[in-house]
Amino acid sequence: MDNAQTLYLDLMKKTISFALWPDPPVPMVALNDERPPLKRMLVAWVDKWLNKRSLQLVKRPDYSERERLEGRVWPGYADSMIGLARLDNLQRSIETVLADGIEGDFIETGVWRGGACVFMRAALAAYEDHTRRVFVADSFAGLPEPDLEKYPADRGDRLHVHSYLAISRDQVAANFRKYGLLDDQVVFLEGWFKDTLPHAPIDKLAILRLDGDMYGSTIDALESLYDKLSPGGFCIVDDYALPGCKAAVSDFRAAHGIDETIHAIDWTGSFWRKRR
Repeated sequence: MDNAQTLYLDLMKKTISFALWPDPPVPMVALNDERPPLKRMLVAWVDKWLNKRSLQLVKRPDYSERERLEGRVWPGYADSMIGLARLDNLQRSIETVLADGIEGDFIETGVWRGGACVFMRAALAAYEDHTRRVFVADSFAGLPEPDLEKYPADRGDRLHVHSYLAISRDQVAANFRKYGLLDDQVVFLEGWFKDTLPHAPIDKLAILRLDGDMYGSTIDALESLYDKLSPGGFCIVDDYALPGCKAAVSDFRAAHGIDETIHAIDWTGSFWRKRR
């Protein structure tokens, strides 16, 4: 029979990914950044008019349940968009480093609503680890504009225009709190990775989870943190299917002679275990 730890973590994954419920309609204004200016203004006006009457303009999801649970869409109500397979991978990675005594804290660089970090903290609670910290690294203001002079591989990237991806630190902290998991083992690193990660108060890492989407965000995290990843620790790349992210990983591995096999998790997630 499954033990209490397994049942708790399974329930956490299903809750964080909103797998227990169908996705309700999404407020139309949440998707306004994708619309042309005139339509964006009209939607905002209608939504404001309806709000004054305790009504709301919404849009039914145009994606399947399978797509949502595979982490292929930006979900409306889930606390994470990474899907169940990548949450399963995160659990296996955590359980492996705990069982093997791999030293170090956990970090995710690019957290959105914080679901994966909440799950990291839940796993530490389930296994009664009171020493490791979970670092929650994000701008909490969305993605940066591409720095084309430094990172030309990010040319054409427009993720920075989407306010849907800008989740405040207070909102993420509230998500930890609602699961009863906001405490001094959770450490927020607020700001652009190039500013926060080089000086982060981290000595060793056992889990390094990258979810920065872009070349610049990915390479910034790798250059600042990979040397702190303990042998036996896991480097998990959420956005390996995105050309910019994949190029950053390939360039970093080539420059540093990293030849550990990259294993696919699902259609986009990948990982390797550090050997040396």
